Amino acid sequence: MTKECSSGGCGPRAPLTAEQEQILLGHGTEYPGSSPLNGEKRQGTYHCAACGTLLFRSTAKYESGSGWPSFWAAEPEGVATRRDTSHGMVRQEVHCAECGGHLGHVFPDGPPPTGLRYCMNGLALDFRPEQPGKAASSSSVEQGGWCA
Repeated sequence: MTKECSSGGCGPRAPLTAEQEQILLGHGTEYPGSSPLNGEKRQGTYHCAACGTLLFRSTAKYESGSGWPSFWAAEPEGVATRRDTSHGMVRQEVHCAECGGHLGHVFPDGPPPTGLRYCMNGLALDFRPEQPGKAASSSSVEQGGWCA
C-alpha cells in the first residue's frame, strides 16, 4: 500500500460519498442487490473509487446471484487480501493494493478457470466503459454482511 486515503479520496479523485467512505474506509457493506453495477453489461474496467487503481475487467465479471458485483479474476497487483474474522466468520477480505480501501471478500466457490468469486461492493468501484473503437485500458450502507 503506497497511498493513504481519507474521505476526500486519493489524488485528483472526487470526494467520497458518506456511503463510499463507510465501505472503503470503515469496512462496511452495501445492501445486496442495491448496486447498479450488478446489471452492468458493457465492456470496460473497474477501478478503486478512492484512488483509481485498476482492479477488474468486465471480461472477468459474471452473475453470481449473490447480490453484489462478482468477478472470477482480479487484475495483477490491483488487489490484496487479508484474513477477516469479523462477524463470527473466517473470510478473505479484498482491499485495493494501492490505497488499502475495503472492496469486499473473495470466496473459493466461483466459476472456472480460477474457481474464485470476488464479491465486491459496487460503491467501492468506479466503472469506466470502454470507448467505441478503443480497447479497455489500464488507465444506504449496512455494517457487516455475508458477502461484500
